[in-house]
Formats: sequence, C-alpha cells, structure tokens
Amino acid sequence: MTTIDTETDVTTLINVFTVVPERQDELVDLLADATEETMRHLPGFVSANIHRSRDGERVVNYAQWESEADYEAIFERPDVREHMDGALELATADYHLYDVALTDER
Repeated sequence: MTTIDTETDVTTLINVFTVVPERQDELVDLLADATEETMRHLPGFVSANIHRSRDGERVVNYAQWESEADYEAIFERPDVREHMDGALELATADYHLYDVALTDER
C-alpha cells in the first residue's frame, strides 16, 4: 500500500514521462501492464501509482520500493528492460528517487 509519510522508510521513484497526447492512453496501459505482469512481483516492490495529466502530455509514475538497492536491481532484469524500452519508444522520461520531506493534511 502506498504510504506518503516522513517516518516510512521507503525509496520513492517519481518518473515523469512526456508523451504526445494521442499516445498517452497507450503509455498508461503499458505502465499498468508492466506493474501487473512484472514489477509487483519483484523483491522490494511496495506500490505503483500511475497518473495522467489532463492536458494529455504527461504520465507520472509514483512508485515505492523498500530500498534504493531493490529499485536499482530491477534494471538487471530483461523483463523490466523490455517494459521500459517500450515506454521510451512512446515518451521521454525524467526520473529521480525521493524521500518524503513533508506531509500536511487538512
């Protein structure tokens, strides 16, 4: 389950894909399939949340892993590379790892 909390010890990936609006749904479907078929079964996977921008030009993957090492290990897997190569055929990606600095609720 996704937990956004300064006390939770997880590694957060935020990956912002830039895509042409006509291909946004295709990218969302590819990322959803990758999550269901592969990512959720890998060691250290916690959660993935796919967001689509209302203008159709971006897709954001907010994912959590138990550790940075768990996240980095996924790139050694051919099945993960296959999914990521497919995503990069549709869009450009800007991804970084984050720690939660603040949460505030009303």
